[in-house]
Amino acid sequence: MSEPIVILTEEPLGADDRLNIERLVDGADTHLVVLVPANTERHLLVDFLENLSLLDIAKAFRELTSHAPDPSQERAQAAETLSVSLAALEGLGSGVTGEVVDGGAVSGLVSKVRETGAAQAVVITRPHAVADTFHTDWANKAQDQLGVPVLHLYAGSGFIGDS
Repeated sequence: MSEPIVILTEEPLGADDRLNIERLVDGADTHLVVLVPANTERHLLVDFLENLSLLDIAKAFRELTSHAPDPSQERAQAAETLSVSLAALEGLGSGVTGEVVDGGAVSGLVSKVRETGAAQAVVITRPHAVADTFHTDWANKAQDQLGVPVLHLYAGSGFIGDS
């Protein structure tokens, strides 16, 4: 059995994501570990600028005036994302397990990579214009802390982020 691959995602994984991970595993007997953060720790100003950069002005102002989400609701959404993601990756490698991560997403990824002795980490997110441009996204932060490759994929596509 080869070393596991740890996958951090903020989005429910689907068919395109499965295809990307299937290509990465390439028939190897690799165990996959999926992590979903209970709280994505987004920053209000960054989210506002990101929505503006995508010309989604209504969403930018709507999120600017919204209240902080309920932690139990965030955890329930993370559990649903995990369930959908595990189902999407079922049958790949030597099996797929996962968990909802409390605390920081990147620190959870770093801890799990070290705990499992993973050979590689994968971060799957939707595009984040500001964070991706300034290399402050999860993949770049994880790459700075780990001695293993961190692949950054955009959810639902074959596009690779710059990490």
